[in-house]
Amino acid sequence: MGTPLKQITCQHCQARFGSIFCKAEGENITAIDEARVCSLYKKGQVIFQEGAHSFGIYCINSGKIKLTHSGDDGREQIIRLVKEGDIMGYKALLSGERYTATAVALDDAQVCFIPKDLFLNVLQKDPGLSFEMMRILSSELRKAELKITHLAQKPVRERLAETLLFIHETYGVESDGQTLNVRLSREEIANLVGTATESAIRLLSEFKKDGLIELEGKKIRLLQMNHLIKAANLQD
Repeated sequence: MGTPLKQITCQHCQARFGSIFCKAEGENITAIDEARVCSLYKKGQVIFQEGAHSFGIYCINSGKIKLTHSGDDGREQIIRLVKEGDIMGYKALLSGERYTATAVALDDAQVCFIPKDLFLNVLQKDPGLSFEMMRILSSELRKAELKITHLAQKPVRERLAETLLFIHETYGVESDGQTLNVRLSREEIANLVGTATESAIRLLSEFKKDGLIELEGKKIRLLQMNHLIKAANLQD
C-alpha cells in the first residue's frame, strides 16, 4: 500500500491534460474526483501485483513506473514504461481477468486509484473518454506487434539503440539536454532490449567507445542522436 496523499482536484491536476481524462466531460471528471484515492509510492514499491484481481485503474500524477511480467523461468520482463498522465491496469479491468503484470515505482510516484464500477459507468456514458480508451488500446496493440517484429528480425545492437531512443521519448532528458531522465540498471535495460545483461553491458561499452553515449553509473548521456537513430535502423 502507498502512503495516502492530500487530494489534488482532477480539474487542477497538470497530468490530466496529457492523459485519457483530457477529453472527459466535466460532470464525469467531478464524479471521478470525488471517488479516487491518491497515494505516494516510494522507489521500488509495488503498486499492484501480477495475478491479483483488478478493482480499478491507476492514473499517474507524477513519477516513473515499470510494468513487469514473470516468464516461465521466473525472469522479469519489462513490458511497459509508464510516466505521468498514463493509466495502468485497464486491460485487466476491461477483460475481467487478473493482472498480467506487476507495477513497480522506478522513483517516488504519486498515483491515483479510480474504482472499477465508477470508471466503467463513466466510460459507458462518456463518448470522448470511450474514444480515448480505444485509441490507447489500439496504440498499445501496435507497439506490441512492432516489438514482436523487431525481436524476431532486428539484431541486438539495433534494438539497444532503439531502446535508448524509446527511453528518451518516454522520460525525456535532464537540464543538460543529454542525460536520460531516469535511472535504469543494466539488467533493466537488457530486459527492455530483450537480451542477456552481459550483451547489454558489452554493447553499451561499444556505444561509449564509438562516442554515441557517455556512462556514469546508471546515468546515460545521449551524445549523438543522429548516429543513434542510424544505429537503430529506424524507418520513416
